[in-house]
Amino acid sequence: MSYAKRYKSMISSSCSSLKHAHEQGWWPRLAAVLMLASLALLAVAPSPAQSDPLLTYPLRIGDHAIRAEIANTAETRRKGLMYRTRLAESSGMIFIFPRVQLISMWMKNTPTALSVAFIDNAGRIINIEDMEPFSEESHSSAGPARFALEMNQGWFAKRGIGTGDKVTGLEKLPPPQ
Repeated sequence: MSYAKRYKSMISSSCSSLKHAHEQGWWPRLAAVLMLASLALLAVAPSPAQSDPLLTYPLRIGDHAIRAEIANTAETRRKGLMYRTRLAESSGMIFIFPRVQLISMWMKNTPTALSVAFIDNAGRIINIEDMEPFSEESHSSAGPARFALEMNQGWFAKRGIGTGDKVTGLEKLPPPQ
């Protein structure tokens, strides 16, 4: 049997099965069950605000583990943590820049108070700045930096992390684009 004949036979068989289901009266019930199953799946699926939107990488500062989302493209660096209403404890975002440079950050459209650590090419923290929600005030690195790590405001201070501390795991991050 040719491909065209098999295809026509398959379509004809499918159509007659649907017609039979409709004539037997169980088609509306089947449709209702499928719709309820779809709604149930939507109810248990995580919302975009609950799900982890980006791949995370492990970083460490001393004994403190961090799960860092990556911002290594112009678009992800521009968006950062905008519109995020919460950030899990010990989770943050690491901004990876194409070259060592003075870096400035702001909080436009960001409702969560954050602290940012500016980090040099060797992984040493240059300085840490606290940033207020929705502020367009610029917070800058005290010297040339390659990375900026945003965490919940006060995260670094609560752990005694400061200037000169080393961030490990940076060498395993994807390169900037």
